[in-house]
Amino acid sequence: MERMIIFYMLFFCCSMALTAAPHKIAKYKQLFKTIKLLETTVKDKDVELLHTPENPVDGCLFTAVTCFQKGTLKLQPENSQVNSTFTQTVKVLKRFTFSNPGKCESSCESYEKKTPKEFLKSFAKLIKQVIR
Repeated sequence: MERMIIFYMLFFCCSMALTAAPHKIAKYKQLFKTIKLLETTVKDKDVELLHTPENPVDGCLFTAVTCFQKGTLKLQPENSQVNSTFTQTVKVLKRFTFSNPGKCESSCESYEKKTPKEFLKSFAKLIKQVIR
């Protein structure tokens, strides 16, 4: 009887671990789509250049995501017609969390500054890297 209970507990724990991974991947895929949507509505001329992390090492993923989140707050909509959609999309990106702080030597300011569209393309590339 004891072995049976242990077996069921082990089975339950394993099944929970397997269902958690697809949920995270789905969340990252939705985030990727959100970034792509934002790329089409962001103002790219006469705007502030943003620190853009590119190809961060594994220990620096948390720092890179944090830099992208800070940068998205500085983005501007291309025109007033897309303003409400744009604002909602930025809110989605701001709420995103990445749960692996790791140890990183670099800061946001150490990354090269790029235009908002290049910034978003790099953010999408980072999320794609996390999905894999």
